[in-house]
Amino acid sequence: MKTILCFGDSITWGYNPKDATRLPPEHRWPNILSEALGPDVEVIAEGLNGRTLAVEDPLRPDRGGLAKLPFLLESHAPLDTVIIMLGTNDCAPCYKLTIGEIALACARLIMTVKQSLAGPGGTAPATLLISPPHMGELEPTIGLFYNGGQTLCTELAEAYRMVATSLGTAYLDAAPVASPDEPDGVHLGPDGQRKLALAVKDVIAPLL
Repeated sequence: MKTILCFGDSITWGYNPKDATRLPPEHRWPNILSEALGPDVEVIAEGLNGRTLAVEDPLRPDRGGLAKLPFLLESHAPLDTVIIMLGTNDCAPCYKLTIGEIALACARLIMTVKQSLAGPGGTAPATLLISPPHMGELEPTIGLFYNGGQTLCTELAEAYRMVATSLGTAYLDAAPVASPDEPDGVHLGPDGQRKLALAVKDVIAPLL
């Protein structure tokens, strides 16, 4: 049995862009990935609305991924692969981050996995870094948080590609694969979730 941890934000959690509820389990990409990989692979979804790579927000506490990942690695060990898809929330103007700071936080998350003992036999799990989908036209309420961060979000792909290359990590750019649904312009509907899951399957299957 192989085990995969999907560490992400509201897209991994399954936020429904139509009505802000949670998508049914069968429409969330980690569950679709599990079905596509078959019964010999366990896929663990660790998605949290508002999760960032590292920055902490006093209005939404405990969302910094860097502080939480070590505990999750330990609690779910042994893990064969850890998938990281974060960064959309870090692009929000309220955090005032540069693309370099986001890339550095991303690299620190990957190094946390690589330096862990969370893999089989006390080794380090493999990692897959996913650059999130680009933002679309934002619904006004969503725009209160994300407006102004669209350009930064489009810069994640190249920055993440460089991080993945330098750290020897598998990489997937989700932007060409899936686009956010209307009306909110950030989250994936059922079709986008499925497209993402199948693209991840093609990248991750060789790692297993």
